[in-house]
Amino acid sequence: MLKKNSQNSMFEMCPIRNVIARFGNKWGFLVLLVIHEHKVIRFNELTRAIPDLSARMLSVTLRTLEEDDLVKRKVYPEIPPRVEYSLTPIGEELIPIIIELTEWANKNLPTIINHRKKITG
Repeated sequence: MLKKNSQNSMFEMCPIRNVIARFGNKWGFLVLLVIHEHKVIRFNELTRAIPDLSARMLSVTLRTLEEDDLVKRKVYPEIPPRVEYSLTPIGEELIPIIIELTEWANKNLPTIINHRKKITG
């Protein structure tokens, strides 16, 4: 049996847990797609583009995406400060995969919903 520390290390090395779970959350995909669509976008524009995403959750999501080098944050030394977000090269590389996954979800959503209804009654 693995020790707890060894087990945690094994999970940390798993690409799904270590990388994809960081941007594959409720808002990560959508934020990446909106930034991609606009090329360069400011925080307030993002909040308008995704109105059901709170400013706090957007900040958390952007920080996570920036930590993983998917999003670049550029601060201009102005008053008030201007901050712009754009995708990094690896962020751009991820976009076709997100689009493909989105297309798959759209295609299969009716089947999935019908199956859920059968299972849950």
